[in-house]
Parts: sequence; C-alpha cells; structure tokens
Amino acid sequence: MATTVIADLCIFLLTWNVGTHSPREQQLNSLLALNGTTTCPDNQLPDIYVIGMQEVSTKQVLNIFQDDPWVLKIAGALQEHQFVKVEAKQLQGILITMFAHHKHVPHMKNIETEATRTGLGGLWGNKGAVSIRLSLYGTGAVFVCSHLAAHDDKLKERIEDYHQIVDNHKYHAQGYPRIFDHDFVFWFGDLNFRLSGDMSAWDVRTDVENMRYADLLKLDQLNLLREKGNAFSLLEEQQPNFAPTFKFVEGTNDYDLKRRPAWCDRILHRVQNNVYPGVTLSATQLSYQSHTDYTLSDHRPVSATFSYKVETSNQTYTDEELHDMTHGAASPGTSAPSVSFTFAFIVLVVVPYFQL
Repeated sequence: MATTVIADLCIFLLTWNVGTHSPREQQLNSLLALNGTTTCPDNQLPDIYVIGMQEVSTKQVLNIFQDDPWVLKIAGALQEHQFVKVEAKQLQGILITMFAHHKHVPHMKNIETEATRTGLGGLWGNKGAVSIRLSLYGTGAVFVCSHLAAHDDKLKERIEDYHQIVDNHKYHAQGYPRIFDHDFVFWFGDLNFRLSGDMSAWDVRTDVENMRYADLLKLDQLNLLREKGNAFSLLEEQQPNFAPTFKFVEGTNDYDLKRRPAWCDRILHRVQNNVYPGVTLSATQLSYQSHTDYTLSDHRPVSATFSYKVETSNQTYTDEELHDMTHGAASPGTSAPSVSFTFAFIVLVVVPYFQL
C-alpha cells in the first residue's frame, strides 16, 4: 500500500505564567531549544512554535501599534533561524503567539484568532482564553492558551471557565466553527488545577523531593476531572514526569509553601484520526518537560513537542486538495493567510489589544 506524506512537522508548544515580569534580561535560547539540542526527530529545530503566556504585564497595553515585549523578545531569538511570526493574540495578561519556519507559510491558510473572557463572570479578561486556528497543510488545527480560576477551592469555577471557553469560542472557517470541530486541538496554559485532599504543603514537598509524582498525580484535579468527564475529557495528556511547576519563591527553585505545590501548567491535545477516507492524522508526543532554569516567576515554563503527521494511503492528495476537502472549496478572499507575513525582525503585524 503506497503512503504519501502530506505533512511531517515537529511542533513546539510552550506555556509560561511570567508573573507580570518583563523579558528584558531573559535569554531564551535554551527555553526555545535553540542551543543545539531539541526533542524533534534528528535533533532538528521545530517547524512551528506556539507559545502561550499568562500574567503578561499590561503596562504596554496603550501602545497598540507594537507587539507585546515578550513577542518581540521571542521574535528576536527566532529571527536568525528563518522563522516568521504568523499571528499573535492577547487578552489582557493572556497571550498566544505562533512562529513558523518560512517554508511552511504557503501551507497555512484561514488563520483566525479568538478570545473569551471568564473573569468576573465573563466581564473581565484576567482569566479566559485566546486561540489561533488555521488550515495547516489542509487540516484544521487550533491552539488554545487559557488561564483558569486560581486557588485550591475554586475547582467549580475552573470547570465553568472551561465550558465557557468551549461554548464561546467561535470561528468563521467552513467546517470548523468551534474548538472541538478541529482535526487537531492543542490546549495549554496555566490551568490552575491543584491537588485534591488535605495533604499539607510540607507533605507534598516531601513527596516531590522523593519523586513520588505518580502518587501525587492520583490526587491531581485535572486527572480526576478527565476521568469523570466533567471537563477536558476530550483531550489527552501525557502524565508529567517532572516536579510540580507552582508555586516557587521567585528567583529560586524553592517552593513557596504558602501554597501547596501543584501542576498548574499543562499541555493537552486531541486528534480526530479517521475522519477522512484514506487520510491518517496523528500527533505523537515526543517530549513533556518543565524548565527549571527559568526562575523568573513563581511558575516554571512547561514545553512539549509533537510529531504532526498527515498521510494518505493509495491517494495522491496535495495539501491544497486536502484543504478543499476539509474546509470546503475556498471562496474569494479565504485562500490566503489572513495576516501579512514578515520576517520576525521587521514584524509589521498590528495586534489590537482592546478586542471585546
């Protein structure tokens, strides 16, 4: 049986709650796997970076003609590797941005962003989600970065936040009006899930020091929710094999025991593999790690890489033909990307900050 590979991409996802800190002194080469070691096949650089941040400072919010300093800092790190900024979207302190190697740009269409506020019952954007969706090599892909309600006792609010985001996120792309209509879904961020039960912060820390992660993850609210089907049950997660990423004393790797250590920062995904005849979609997770060298805030950054594959059996689809099959034949004005691509060091895309 002949197999044709339409796309074979390595996608790098990163989530980081930066605690309103500026990126000024941060060196990002290690964080972005630009230091000569990656988790992509053959140690190649990722093809696409999607980076979500929470608690980005909103002091720059009045300068609507310039990207957030974090986007500019990431662009500066990626520019010499021939990456271009595809899109960025910000809702107060929640930010998502996508960069792609320039060779992939012609295969990215129908790019849209969306935002949902969940703070103060949907009136305030300090909590909620931002997303980027697109046709990627003919398939529908969406990347959602969310910041859910904080604190141990706010589980009910986190569940409500999730459902509000799912219900309110809507797109114009034919065939893909909602998040879970997409062929590939990647959802990440400071989801703020804590540990159930009444273990003390000191006991949790002791288990962490002894690397009893599996025992602690049995108490993890996100795992328990997904098992019950209350939220995030359509998504999969590789279980973390790293220490809880919250809450640290800033500038150190010491837990701040005012809060119980927890895996607040997570990356989940979903693939609908057999929806098109003769087409196989897959997203194999290659890594899932925290970056303990980055002590800027009280959270540790978390990254994951995925092998994103689109293959056909006994078919000779181009990604254009697959796009027509998945998104419907392009109507005038929808066949080209909805942003102006520029090399990262001369980014000219305006990201409006006051989006309702």
